[in-house]
Amino acid sequence: MEQRDLRNIFGQFASGVTVITCANRDGEPHGATVTAFTAVSLEPRLCQVTLTRTSKACGFLSGAPFAVNVLASDQVDTAMHFAGRPQSPEPTWEDGPTAPVLAGTAATISCIPWREYDGGDHVIYIGEIVDASSREVDPLLFFRSTFHDLGAPSASAAWNGSLDDPHSGWFDAQTKFTPLHLATSPA
Repeated sequence: MEQRDLRNIFGQFASGVTVITCANRDGEPHGATVTAFTAVSLEPRLCQVTLTRTSKACGFLSGAPFAVNVLASDQVDTAMHFAGRPQSPEPTWEDGPTAPVLAGTAATISCIPWREYDGGDHVIYIGEIVDASSREVDPLLFFRSTFHDLGAPSASAAWNGSLDDPHSGWFDAQTKFTPLHLATSPA
């Protein structure tokens, strides 16, 4: 299979867009745009990021605390900046609990290193989450090599035929419940 074909197949999976931030060797903030992020475990609290082995960020992340900055839908410029296309003005940095973080994100997850694994041409980093915060804004998405926003929810497909539709309310005012012990008749 050709590498381009596989990349296109992977591109069929829509993902959120993150910027992984840490401090470089000089203690200055550094970030890299990454779509390979996932939750791993609630107990212990773990998440995973995967970076290209040859990236600068990969060299800074080994054994270092980091933050996962889930970008908001209005942060395409931030994604581009940390993907190697500098933007003006530059994104705004803030101090985070474990590593520098970005302002204006949909969510921020601060981690300390937990494990590191060989992932072929990538390195898989597992972080233990020590702090997390979020805002009520839509995330930035990446699909078929293009940035997207979430768009309006599809009310018709929200629950795929379930009568418990959160858009119209779990139960309407006319709903009546019969206790199970009264609903069955003796045999």
